[in-house]
Amino acid sequence: MRREPTAESEGSVGEQLSYLLTLSRPRFWLYLAGPVLVGVAYAAGSVEDLVTPATAVLFAYFLLPANVFLYGINDIYDREIDAANPKKDDREARYRGQRSVPVAVALCAALPLLFAPLLAAAAIPWLVAFLALGAAYSAPPARFKTTPVLDSVSNGLYITPGVAAYAAVAGSQPPVLTIAGGWLWAMGMHTFSAIPDIEPDRETGTRTTATMLGERRTYAYCGACWLASAIAFGALDGRLGALMLVYPGLIAAIATASVAVDRAYWWFPAINTVVGALLTMGGLWRLLYG
Repeated sequence: MRREPTAESEGSVGEQLSYLLTLSRPRFWLYLAGPVLVGVAYAAGSVEDLVTPATAVLFAYFLLPANVFLYGINDIYDREIDAANPKKDDREARYRGQRSVPVAVALCAALPLLFAPLLAAAAIPWLVAFLALGAAYSAPPARFKTTPVLDSVSNGLYITPGVAAYAAVAGSQPPVLTIAGGWLWAMGMHTFSAIPDIEPDRETGTRTTATMLGERRTYAYCGACWLASAIAFGALDGRLGALMLVYPGLIAAIATASVAVDRAYWWFPAINTVVGALLTMGGLWRLLYG
């Protein structure tokens, strides 16, 4: 078992940085950085638009600092809940009151102030939305994560990096159906990820969409979100809709097979990476070959 810093003894600088790296959930980095690549690929009007100061800084920010912000603030306010969460024993870091964590979270939240001048005005509201929803999800007084349905809806924040990247390149907003489809996908993904936490959350009195619905009905909720997402994307392009059907198909297979959900949960970083790569390649194909 790894040694984790405590509030009394935070360890060396190297140990603190290693802890922050674990806290940032490297398995999930592409959940924020991946949408940036997708947004850039579909907004670009030429190859030169793909790599610019704006696209580079957005990808770098959402790859690591944004994850430290998002998961750091989550761990700070979930300290008591996480004491009973088995995921914190090996795959994730358990926050123990280290003073360096709130400092790192605040610095990562402030970073966009440095690169905002590089971005088109149309991108700024989506950066603000990411930070506002990221904080409100975990922190009082809003703490959306303890309010069923709002916990799910607020997790549309995961598509805000992609919308910001699209707006930064195109100078305008993406189609509304794209935002709706992505938001519904994120709602389903968040709620599915909460299924393994149903029992720990119930033990600590935490109310979520998953604890309210129970495991079987949560499967149905996720399937409905993902099916609606596929329909929204399909209205833009049938190929996009067909690709996104992989998610309702997966949830149906998991719900009807003898697969433990806490095992299936760890498949999704790889699945989402493959789907995101296919979406990005589709955007690049459009750019290069029309």
